[in-house]
Amino acid sequence: MIVVIGAGPAGINAARAAATAGAEVTLIDTAPTVGGQYHRQAPGADNAPGAADIASEPKIRHLAESVVWAIESVHNGHKIHVRTGQADGPGRQGHTVHADALILATGAYDRALPFPGWDLPGVVTAGAAQAMAKGQGVAVGKRVVVAGTGPFLLPVTQSLVHVGAHVVGVLEANRARGWFLAPKALFAGRGKLGELAGYAKLLARHRIPYRTSRTVIAAHGTDRVTGVTTAALDTQWKVKPGTERRIAVDAVCVGFGFTPQLELAVSARCRLVDGFVEVNDAQATSVPGVFAAGELTGIGGADLAAAEGTVAGTAAAAYLGHETAKPSLKAVRRGRLFAQGLDKAYPVRPGWQRWLTDDTLVCRCEEVSLGALRAALAQYEALGVRSLKLTSRVGLGPCQGRVCGRAAAELAAGITGGTFDPAATAKRPIAAPLRLSELAQCRPAFDETVEEK
Repeated sequence: MIVVIGAGPAGINAARAAATAGAEVTLIDTAPTVGGQYHRQAPGADNAPGAADIASEPKIRHLAESVVWAIESVHNGHKIHVRTGQADGPGRQGHTVHADALILATGAYDRALPFPGWDLPGVVTAGAAQAMAKGQGVAVGKRVVVAGTGPFLLPVTQSLVHVGAHVVGVLEANRARGWFLAPKALFAGRGKLGELAGYAKLLARHRIPYRTSRTVIAAHGTDRVTGVTTAALDTQWKVKPGTERRIAVDAVCVGFGFTPQLELAVSARCRLVDGFVEVNDAQATSVPGVFAAGELTGIGGADLAAAEGTVAGTAAAAYLGHETAKPSLKAVRRGRLFAQGLDKAYPVRPGWQRWLTDDTLVCRCEEVSLGALRAALAQYEALGVRSLKLTSRVGLGPCQGRVCGRAAAELAAGITGGTFDPAATAKRPIAAPLRLSELAQCRPAFDETVEEK
């Protein structure tokens, strides 16, 4: 049995490739339908690319609305602990699935940077705004500004326009000429020029200004956001004095790239390199029988994720002894070259840390301000992410550091000059929210003899 966790482009293609090779596959995903964030659909729709193949393939069992909350290593594979049902419903059912081979395709989530007022209602991540628009047909606001860095800002803008929002501007923090730093990557991604032209037409048709080297540095309001301050940035994202402008809005969508969802990869003890899962040409991780595909291995978009998924599914089937044809790596190599260009063209520069004031919340769940974080670091001399969490409470709330952990680690490193690994915030034996009553029904799903470092 091959278990694929995640039903976005990587997971769908992994499941299809493994089933084509003759393997039995269980595909697990939290959404009611396949497609992931990239192919998110309105309720009741089920026409994402590959959805028909998943539904019609007898060798694939699809566990929808199911969350994997723990992975347990056993002598002949892995035991996958699953809860099926609506996350906020009392009737979730728990069960386990045995995986002879495991493919992790858990994707990534929006990277958010704190700034004064980012905790106001109406300030949302770009991905959340797109999910509301595509999944529910709801605009996050009537007058919206989209800010951050990366090409993802453009499809988010498109989704907002399609549900009737007035987008007052798209603010790209980096310079437009960033792509000239990676001409080979630009050539590798030439197939996306048509998509880019479509976004350009959309901006022109709706008269939406697109500004580079500019971003939102503060949000204003009492009960919800009513305006923002934008400013021009230098190459390190420091604010250029005198360029601040106030804009009236009722919603702010921010996105500064993506953070890979590493909890299950860490639980499976996969080796990480630079915050991503290390894989070889067959998408195999450092753990025998465990493969990874998609944004877990590097941020490169849906096409790369789909290509990696095909390779991972084929390799996992071969690992279990099925006869397979060697998949072409051309699309993967081209996609990874393009991903390298994305990384060079849209970096997150350290100057963002200067946008904050001492009363800016760093951790919204626990309401920890930058000033409180500074005080905790000075008083207790935290030397790592774990001690940082215990001494300042950053990352101890409901999100468990998924939203604030990476930014808090970078701020701590900037304050102390030390090293705080952002990926360390993903180290947790329970990978998803779980009720105590649900946990009480289960046998221990992790090795209690393993100490967290």
